[in-house]
Amino acid sequence: MRKLTYFIACTIDGFIGDPKGDASSTFGYVTGEYLEYMKAEYPETIPAHGWPVVGIEPGTENRRFDAVIQGLNSYKVGLDVGITSPYSHLREFVATRSLTGSPDPNVELIADDLVGRVRELKAEDSPLDIWLCGGSTIAGELIDEIDELVIKTYPQVYGSGMPMFGADFEPREFELGAVRTFDNGVLVRTYTRKR
Repeated sequence: MRKLTYFIACTIDGFIGDPKGDASSTFGYVTGEYLEYMKAEYPETIPAHGWPVVGIEPGTENRRFDAVIQGLNSYKVGLDVGITSPYSHLREFVATRSLTGSPDPNVELIADDLVGRVRELKAEDSPLDIWLCGGSTIAGELIDEIDELVIKTYPQVYGSGMPMFGADFEPREFELGAVRTFDNGVLVRTYTRKR
């Protein structure tokens, strides 16, 4: 069975966005050594329209994921500027009850039973995993389905904002794996769920 990986950027104090969900203050860190790491290890997590800008060749193979799941707020970042399939190189799933029709044939909307749909995706025969892109609400809903966390911590403190998980209190244990630090202060940690 393949994994659901919550691959997410956050601040030192664990916020993935400001109180309205905006994380644009962290964009300036995606440069230099860290950008090269992202291009080499996680190229599919860079939106397709950004590939030419950062020097990713068209047709670059996905290394880790073949599907992405995100909430409507994450999806609307692209949609609001006319990008209907920001990750066209992946199968895209958007968890939403407010959109009634998909704006793109590559985007499947999930209105009900998100957990059930994720379990179906995890049971598929594929060598690649599933990327949970965000946001907080669906991460909270899927918290017990998450097999791996890859947390990209940016050297900022927000003080308040959108937490990584919009879930009720219940301790869940993960085991620390790889840790990578970059010259711009970014820290990438990988955790695996303890079973």
